[in-house]
Amino acid sequence: MAELKDYKKVDEARPVDQGSDNSSDAKEDDTINLKPKISLLNGITVIVGSIVGSGIFVSPRGVLAGCGSVGLSLIVWLLCGLYSMIGAYCYAELGTMITKSGADYAYLYEAFGPFVAFLRLWIECMIVRPCSQAIVALTFAYYVIEPLFPTCDQPDIAVRLLAAVCILVLTFVNCASVKWATRVQDVFTYAKMLALALIIITGFVQLGRGEFEYFVEPFVNTETNIGKISVAFYQGLFAYNGWNYLNYVIEELKDPYKNLPKAIWISIVTVTVVYVLANVAYFTTVTPPEILGGAAVAVMFSQRLYGIMWWIMPVFVSLSTFGGVNGILFTSARLFFVGGREGHMPKVLSYVSVKRLTPMPAVLFMGLFSLVYLVSSDMEALINYVSFVNWLAIGLSVATLLYFRKTRPNANRPIKVALVWPIIYCLVTIMLVVIPFTTIPTETGIGCAIIATGIPVYVVFIYWTSKPKDFNRFIESASAAVQKLLMVMPEERKSI
Repeated sequence: MAELKDYKKVDEARPVDQGSDNSSDAKEDDTINLKPKISLLNGITVIVGSIVGSGIFVSPRGVLAGCGSVGLSLIVWLLCGLYSMIGAYCYAELGTMITKSGADYAYLYEAFGPFVAFLRLWIECMIVRPCSQAIVALTFAYYVIEPLFPTCDQPDIAVRLLAAVCILVLTFVNCASVKWATRVQDVFTYAKMLALALIIITGFVQLGRGEFEYFVEPFVNTETNIGKISVAFYQGLFAYNGWNYLNYVIEELKDPYKNLPKAIWISIVTVTVVYVLANVAYFTTVTPPEILGGAAVAVMFSQRLYGIMWWIMPVFVSLSTFGGVNGILFTSARLFFVGGREGHMPKVLSYVSVKRLTPMPAVLFMGLFSLVYLVSSDMEALINYVSFVNWLAIGLSVATLLYFRKTRPNANRPIKVALVWPIIYCLVTIMLVVIPFTTIPTETGIGCAIIATGIPVYVVFIYWTSKPKDFNRFIESASAAVQKLLMVMPEERKSI
């Protein structure tokens, strides 16, 4: 009805990316859409920056609690990395075969049609993305305030308010410029890797000083309950969550056939090595009972070893989690952007800022919806809640690789993985999904209920096409109002 698609008629409304220093690209292609500006280095920092958020600083307690011993906990950290590597290997084939942003959503759509894809999008929209962003933002706030309250608990309201400020600031950055968002990701990824390097180097120094008490008999008190061990895997896998995030923005990645697999492999190998060594460092200084008794493991580590300079660790960790929030927001907005483009979310979410060339409505939606999850600060419950649904959906996405091998045997596959890897990944995923039904039935039951709520939503808003005219007019009027307010419009096809 009243769609504002005539911005091209107004010369001053032509796109100018305020954060871009490449004016020649604008001259070559001045269409209104998202441009491929993500380099290989940007791709690596997107993955590493999204993975290394709060998990390595929060999850050690959850992994150790499920494993019972130092030795098994280190094995779980390594296996979680290998499991993520196998998944990333499969995603390299899917991403270079189907070069559409949206990752899991795009692959499920191609394989099983709109209904299954919508349920995946619904889960991401209602749980995975906003919940994950809230978790990392809360951890950011916790560590920022930690130096101000070294001997007592932080005020809960202050933690939540600071987490909200973090989300709002990064929402503004991502609305303003793709270049700004990638630069934030680069800088804060370097900061978080520096923090982990400091922990690892200190750990090696401790080992050299003979602090290896818990490595003499590392498997004492090992847990034998398979259900508890599976929960430990969930905690570890949360720390690796984000290895598939570059697939969500592949349309903006330069030379995806070459840069996607390179970025994936460099990132996953680096993170796995760093995570295992960081945990070794923790156990040289912090005892297992102390780890189980407090969430701020990295701060406890620094307080023991850095003396008056202990506060540098909370600062580094806060920088790390700040970058993690940015990575989640950056990639999530693209997922909702693609969902709007396919008609599975409000169409206005697929609109692009005329001036900034960013998916502004999708960014605002993600940022504001994440604020809702800040009402809860119980991070471990949120981790268990997110992991079940998330890994179920990713396992199903990996299964699409097997489906495409049968239905599209002649498709172009720049990377072709051995079938044993997706089979192994799917089998492990089945185990991780089934076992929690007996160990954490409440969380898994809630996850299943959230999946089920997507069915009536799909029927009413997607499958039912003959909606009342008044409803359609209302949606059109609302979309037009958003366009006027934000100066956005539907993306144009790239000129050839």
